[in-house]
Amino acid sequence: MRLIFLGTPAFAVPTLEAIVRAGHEVAAVLTQPDRPRGRGQNAAASPVKEAALKLGLTVYQPERVRRSEAVEYLRGIASDAMVVVGYGQIIPQVVIDLAPLGIINVHASLLPKYRGAGPIQWAIVRGETRTGVTTMRINAGLDTGDMLLKAETEIGPEENAVELGDRLAVMGARLLVETLEGLRTGRIVPEKQDDAQATLAPLLKKEDGAVDWAGPALAIHNRVRGLQPWPGAQTSFRGAPLHVWKTRCGGAAHGVGKSPGRFLSLKPPVVACGEGSLELLEVQLEGRKRISAADFANGQRLTDNDMLGEALH
Repeated sequence: MRLIFLGTPAFAVPTLEAIVRAGHEVAAVLTQPDRPRGRGQNAAASPVKEAALKLGLTVYQPERVRRSEAVEYLRGIASDAMVVVGYGQIIPQVVIDLAPLGIINVHASLLPKYRGAGPIQWAIVRGETRTGVTTMRINAGLDTGDMLLKAETEIGPEENAVELGDRLAVMGARLLVETLEGLRTGRIVPEKQDDAQATLAPLLKKEDGAVDWAGPALAIHNRVRGLQPWPGAQTSFRGAPLHVWKTRCGGAAHGVGKSPGRFLSLKPPVVACGEGSLELLEVQLEGRKRISAADFANGQRLTDNDMLGEALH
């Protein structure tokens, strides 16, 4: 099948590689323009561009895919279908109409649940125990197109968004290849989404990472796992920002009745929550390296008078 691939992040790379391995002709790869990255703010290629160049594929990086020159470029390729994985731009109807078999998207949730930009992160934050990937034929809405195939998996109780994303990327790649074959042979019957069952997974904001220790320990643990690598779970310690990277529910049983944010135990560091307690495993003071919570406790000489998140109380 003659295809155009549109994608940008690392999540999309396994799908691009799987399409090539399956023998499809990838006539062009569209990805976002090189953006400043890192401390030096030097222009850097997207993960998809790097992968495409290694595969010897043609790369096209329009500033906006809806502009007439980009639309004419795509029209000139005359592809059978397009594949979109995390491209990062809204695909206009004029582009959707170009491919006879449509534009196939790999979405990292079991639609119609978790439509939007952060399906992996919000599924963990909201305590889901199962998720998956869905292939769909996109339309002009936000992840509202007809579903084609699904694959489901459990979310591990300690699995974070980075780890789950890596697994779903591989699952999505396999499912996309299966979907293309099903479309080629006519075996797939598209299924409309039930909008009444839809939930949204909006674009993440820095303030989403704020930890409220008055909440249940499990909810805070899920936020720590879900909001990685960005914005991360954030609190304050002695007036300075503190990132909480890894936690464990439970811990010290003594000290019940202490206000949320107070330490129930110093070795290991265990924090009282509104319901239950949370053991800190990995933390990072702003401007410092990420370290074990045990090293943090020793280095900061924690005392029973210390607490986290003073600004929240």
